[in-house]
Amino acid sequence: MFLSGKVVVEDGTPLTDAVMIQTICRGSVRNEGYTDRKGAFSIDLSTNKMTQVTGAAEDMGDRTIMDSDSMRKGGYSSRNLHDCDLQAVLPGFTSQQIILASKITDFGNADVGTIVLHRIGHVEGFTISATSALAPPKAKKLFEQGLEDQKKQKWDAAEEKFSKAVAIYPKYAVAWFELGRVQLERKDAASAKNSFHQAIAADRTYISPYEQLAQLALNEKQWNELAENTDELLRLNPVSFPRYWLYNAIANYFLQSFDKAQKSAEAGMNVDPQHQTPKLEYLLGMVLAQKHDYPNAAAHIRNYIRLAPNAPDAALAQQQVSELERLSAGAAASRPQP
Repeated sequence: MFLSGKVVVEDGTPLTDAVMIQTICRGSVRNEGYTDRKGAFSIDLSTNKMTQVTGAAEDMGDRTIMDSDSMRKGGYSSRNLHDCDLQAVLPGFTSQQIILASKITDFGNADVGTIVLHRIGHVEGFTISATSALAPPKAKKLFEQGLEDQKKQKWDAAEEKFSKAVAIYPKYAVAWFELGRVQLERKDAASAKNSFHQAIAADRTYISPYEQLAQLALNEKQWNELAENTDELLRLNPVSFPRYWLYNAIANYFLQSFDKAQKSAEAGMNVDPQHQTPKLEYLLGMVLAQKHDYPNAAAHIRNYIRLAPNAPDAALAQQQVSELERLSAGAAASRPQP
């Protein structure tokens, strides 16, 4: 079974990032694959893992995710898609949903047509950049060539193409961003940071460079930088990135701003109903422990263990729960009796 189609933004803004395609079957959401950078997709549902067919030249990095549930059940071949809807997922947008029952044929292939993305009204930040539409043809051609070199890991050639593209069109935010990614591959973090800042200067609502700067700050344990970058990212888009609420909470935890860390962890949990970032529970527990709220701290760390029982730090988390329970019992025993 192949599903193919195209994803577009309602106002005509060109896509500059891959878009995830999901099925929703009787309330169960499953990641199926990604579009290419122009929004086209063709997804093979008969394989055991999320597969991108159209746009194979695109570098999806670590975005290809094995679906463990499908592996346990022996693949997709027996799935009944007649009770399923199809949607696209891109931060800052809501998606039109396609009813698959009206699209599936007996031949095993289905063209679902066009899925339209609608901007969320109060969100300013997106992983696509509006400046790309204004790039001159020569800059666009160099950018596309740079993407091809990037996929082939020809880092010198890719850096040259992206550098020429931004020289022609300095407002080319996506080209600045990809230039920074290539510079990271070449272990040139200083130049990469400059390129990411140039991307932000070209388009302050383009989220992707903030993500990279936040990751670099986390890796380098630069807590002030991590707090600043995630503050701005979350100001632009507070609803699509629970992971960066976690990063913001981590930064404030190590800066000993425990009230801010608590607010960020709770905000992240509010926008993460599927618990895709279970570490928010752990971090909130650690913050509450610092505030001597031992019973609630233990409860949140137990939630983390329940949500991520196979996490590398699950055993450590269990030890911390035991210690918090001991502290909680001690605090209760020391309270004056009425």
